Amino acid sequence: MGEKIAISKACEGSSGRTGSWRVKSPVMDKTKCTKCLLCWLYCPDAVIVRAKDGSVSINYDYCKGCGICAEVCPAKAITMVMEG
Repeated sequence: MGEKIAISKACEGSSGRTGSWRVKSPVMDKTKCTKCLLCWLYCPDAVIVRAKDGSVSINYDYCKGCGICAEVCPAKAITMVMEG
């Protein structure tokens, strides 16, 4: 019997699309991104989306703007910007 792995992904729950709660948004500079995937690994809401080529994007419908992705990015490819 194969090993089972839990995989998390952003989805609409009882609170709906939660992205409207944030005060700051993560903005990614894809020219600085090294595709290390630390942002994807540490995102508590699973809103970092991986493409087949290893690049990442952010699902703003569910991103709450916690800033963890920006904090863990060694290349400083993600910055937090005030919503506005």
